[in-house]
Parts: sequence; C-alpha cells; structure tokens
Amino acid sequence: MRYETALQRWLGRVVAARPDEVKAVLWSFAYFFCLLAGYYVLRPLRDEMGIAGGVRNLHWLFTATFLVMLAAVPVFGAVVARLPRRRFIPLVYHFFVVNIALFWLLLTLDVGKVQVARIFFVWISVFNLFAVSVFWSFMADLFRSEQGKRLFGFIAAGGSAGALIGPAVTVLLAQPLGPVNLLIVAAVLLEVAVLCARRLEFAAARATDASGQPAAAVPGAAIGGSWLSGFLLVLRSPYLAGIALWVFLLSLAGTFLYFEQAHVVAAASDDPAVRTRIFATIDLAVGVLTLIVQSFATGRLIPRFGVGPAAAFLPLVFAIGFAVLAASPVLAIVIAFQAVQRTANFAISNPAREVLFTVVGREEKYKAKYVIDGVVFRGADAVSGWLFTALRTAGLELSAIAYATVPVAAGWFVLALLLGRAQERRAGREAVQSPDASSQSRKGG
Repeated sequence: MRYETALQRWLGRVVAARPDEVKAVLWSFAYFFCLLAGYYVLRPLRDEMGIAGGVRNLHWLFTATFLVMLAAVPVFGAVVARLPRRRFIPLVYHFFVVNIALFWLLLTLDVGKVQVARIFFVWISVFNLFAVSVFWSFMADLFRSEQGKRLFGFIAAGGSAGALIGPAVTVLLAQPLGPVNLLIVAAVLLEVAVLCARRLEFAAARATDASGQPAAAVPGAAIGGSWLSGFLLVLRSPYLAGIALWVFLLSLAGTFLYFEQAHVVAAASDDPAVRTRIFATIDLAVGVLTLIVQSFATGRLIPRFGVGPAAAFLPLVFAIGFAVLAASPVLAIVIAFQAVQRTANFAISNPAREVLFTVVGREEKYKAKYVIDGVVFRGADAVSGWLFTALRTAGLELSAIAYATVPVAAGWFVLALLLGRAQERRAGREAVQSPDASSQSRKGG
C-alpha cells in the first residue's frame, strides 16, 4: 500500500493521472516501452540494409512496402472482425516474433544476403506501422478524449524511453555481438510487450472512476463488420479523410527527408558499421529529447493549447527544417533536422493525432486507423519515393527539392488546425451525452 501511494505521488508530479487510472497508465507505458525498444534495436539494421540493397532501389522498396500493407488489409480486417481485442492483439505480435526468428535464421546462414536485406527492409517498415497502429488503436479504445489529452503524452514517453534504450543497445552491441544477433533481443522485447498488453486488459477491466463507472472502455466482444470496411469508413467520413491527408503529408515530408538523409550519409561514408552508428546516434538523440518533452510537457501542452496547434507543430518544424536544409544540405544539418522533427512528432504532434481517434467508433479506431496508418502512410511513401526519384532524374539538386517541400508543409499546417477544431466539436458533443448514452455509443462504435 505504501509503495502504491508513493508511486501515485511520483506519477502525479509527471502526469495528471487520477488514482483510478494509475495502473492502466503504467502498464500502457511499459507496453509501449517494450514495443519501441524492440523496434529501435532493429531500426539501424533496417537503415543499413536499405543502403546495402542499393540507395537507387529505395523507391522500389517503398513501393513493395505499400503493396504488402495493401495485401494485409483484408487479413487484418478479418481477424479484427472475428476475434475480441484480448485475443487478436497478442496474435499480431506473436506473428511478428515468428518472422524475426525466420530472418535471424536466414541472415545467420547468409542465405541470399542482398535479397534478404531488401525483404527485411520491407518487413520492418510494415512491422513498425502495424505494431504501433495496433497499440494506439488500443489506447484510443481504452481512454476517452479528455483522458487522452492528459495521458497520451506520458504513455508515449514509454515508447520514447524504449526508443532511447533500443539505439543504446545497438550502439553497444552491434560490433561485439553482431547486428544479426540483435534480432533475438528484439524478439524477447516484443514478447514482454504482449505480457504488458495482457496486464493492461486486466487493469483496465478493474478500474472505476469516482462515480463507479468504468474508468476506461473495456469491450470484450469482436468488433464485427466487413473485412474491407476500413476503406469505406475513410471514404465516407470527411473527418477520417482529413486525418488520412494529414498522414499522407507527414509521409511525403518524412520520405523526402529520409531520401536526402540516405544520399548524404552514403556520400559521407562507405563503411556499413559507421553508417549503422550514424543512424543509431540519430535515434539516441531523438530518444533523449522526446523523453524529456513527453514526460514533463506534452500532458500539459495539449490540454492547454488544444489538439490542433499540437498537431500543427510538426508541419511548422518541417517547413523551417527544409528551408535550412535547402540552404546547407550537409550531414550535420540532416542529423539535426531528423532529431528535431522526430522529437516534435513523437513528443507533441503524434500524441495529438492519436487523440483525434478517441472521438470515433470502435470500428474506425481499428479498421479505419489501420488503413490510414498503414495503407495511406505506406502508399504515400511509395508515391513520395517515386516523386523524389523523378525529381532527381530531372536534374533537381537536393537543395531545390527541399525548397519545394516548404509550401507543402505550410498547407499541412493549416489542415492540422482544421482537424483540431473538428475534434473539439466531436468531443463536445460526446461530453454532453448522458453516461448511459455515451457508454452505449462506445460499445456500439
């Protein structure tokens, strides 16, 4: 009891969590920590394999990623429609653990190194969006809009802490242990994330607020619906379509920066170990900055300024960053730009974007969200990759492409503000409903 009281007191200094929310928040933190720690152990290996597969082939790899995501939509839709949340979430992560084991075997046996490198690049790009999207769908399903504004920043800090530990593990062990054997570390972390998800279900099921109502929605039934309904939901809803456009522009800006980074880093060194350490160093810097902001600022900034301005912060960073990069396309600027934009994304704009999904139904939270986070994002990656390649083929320098991206970021900034206003209107309508009506609405999606 004393331990729990001390823990609540400490947590209260960092995040505005009520006593009934503490256990669910901490398990959510731990879940996201393990998930992103595992991913960031693998991320530098992915970036190195992208270069090993050929910088000139990156647009093909992005296209292949989009096609894999598109093919996965009906499979994921069918699983979500038929299985309750407590079953399909562990199933997703166990599937990826099996994949990691297969890659470890192929890379250890040195079977088709270039081909496996390209497949691994595509796989981890799918894994990242899929695993994180499922996590945030879970969060939007558990917590209401008002809770999300207060708690999502701290929960996201769990992922940032994992993003800090993952690169540190890679930096320390990449050479003595060998990059391939880091796959085993990632698989163990992913299994621990499954354990945290199960404990979170239990904690959320038992939590009640001061009125005796459930502190978070804990539906046990399958979502139902069509295996392709995610596409239809996005097409029919201007609100979801706006979120999809926000994600598309995020992908375009991020892909352009990633391609510029690949060209600059490839020109800076031809040593795979050096390049892997560069990528890991960027991840490490992002982890430190993001963790600080999320732990002490995000949970206060979003409630104070609103979802729209928070979501608009990232486009502002991209507009300024591309302007600076255009003036000086060198390695130091690329590293600084990547660190700042990813910190802005993970610490402020991404938690705000996830709050956007707290005011939609359950089917939208899982099926439509997967379409947006997976198909739209990776489709934008593919389109952006081909567009970047076409611009380079046409003779445009890296600085000219960076300049051209600035007005795109400006339009993205305006869209974020409009989405924030729409979210506030939806949250206001939800707040005036009676508790019973609100409960039925959340259960029925």
